[in-house]
Amino acid sequence: MDLLNTLVDKGLRRELPTREEALAVLATSDDDLLDVVAAAGKVRRKWFGRRVKLNYLVNLKSGLCPEDCSYCSQRLGSTAGILKYTWLKPDEASQAAAAGLAGGAKRVCLVASGRGPTDRDVDRVSETIKAIKDGNEGVEVCACLGLLSDGQAERLREAGADAYNHNLNTSESTYGDITTTHTYADRVDTVNKAHAAGLSACSGLIAGMGESDEDLVDVVYALRELDPDSVPVNFLIPFEGTPLAKEWNLTPQRCLRILAMVRFVCPDVEVRIAGGREVHLRTLQPLALHLANSIFLGDYLTSEGQAGKADLEMIADAGFEVEGAGEVTLPEHRANAAGGGCGSHGSAGCGSHESAGCGSHADGGGVCGTAASAPGAAASTSGTAASAPAGEPRTDLVAVRRRGAGTDLAPNA
Repeated sequence: MDLLNTLVDKGLRRELPTREEALAVLATSDDDLLDVVAAAGKVRRKWFGRRVKLNYLVNLKSGLCPEDCSYCSQRLGSTAGILKYTWLKPDEASQAAAAGLAGGAKRVCLVASGRGPTDRDVDRVSETIKAIKDGNEGVEVCACLGLLSDGQAERLREAGADAYNHNLNTSESTYGDITTTHTYADRVDTVNKAHAAGLSACSGLIAGMGESDEDLVDVVYALRELDPDSVPVNFLIPFEGTPLAKEWNLTPQRCLRILAMVRFVCPDVEVRIAGGREVHLRTLQPLALHLANSIFLGDYLTSEGQAGKADLEMIADAGFEVEGAGEVTLPEHRANAAGGGCGSHGSAGCGSHESAGCGSHADGGGVCGTAASAPGAAASTSGTAASAPAGEPRTDLVAVRRRGAGTDLAPNA
């Protein structure tokens, strides 16, 4: 297919595809799906080999968010039966992070619900970052706290944070249909603040909220312009008790086409499969590893994910390997631009999702750059749910997180 040959050539050169080419990827048929995956896989292997980076979420403060993001289980007015608790103490957060690190994660994502942090909140998170880094040499820490005020990104950087997540979620033209308590421009401003402070920027999207192909291309092109180092792709999980509870618009094939389009537009950026992969990709998750080079391990913010052991087995069985703590995630040209750190702002970058708060929670239970309760979920049922007709809602795969951070039960990692 001439389209795919052209996109591979452009991806290997880090050249931006045209909007028409990106739209054409989303419009390909299921008969062409394996060809699309194979083509995008060539670009993924060029820049990231067969490595898969593991990330682990710690929900520092759950629920009770004043923002009205329609996808989020933690939103104002949500009746989803999620865990609700105030700030974890630094030692509690460090213990929660230890489970993910023991499972092979190299990055810990610290997420808190809310519009944005107060200065006291930044102090709390700074103490938590120190506690995690003191006990785990070489670990990367990403903060996801919502909209940042002037000077807060710098303070997080000084405290040892490596990255900051705040998702654009959807296109600028449709953003007001999803959230009214803050704007698309607010989100862009926070990503720019993270960049300016020297943090590795992490920003992505949520698919499955009723958006058009044009909306998906718009947000991915906007992300490339922002040039984050990592782009989490969340797939909405319509959580009961949220305004988008009836939005079951995704198939495994559609999810793969979306991931392929993101890889072609953002060839040399860490593309992360975030919340909702278990619910929407289901048995095709291994194919997605040919497109993305990063996933979340274990559970999400307010929803359960696939068992950590199953994640590791899936990676190995698909012929991939877990990225080691000493390996640099990004290609050399991007890593060098960042001074060799965990991120960098190279020439052709791209751009995670949730309530105003984390800026990354897909369904409100999102994950730092991933969708958790909304997206997220699944897994506690991993592989145990009965099959359903194609296109039917898989509510059997959505499970509220009842273990790990904020509970007395062991985490899933």
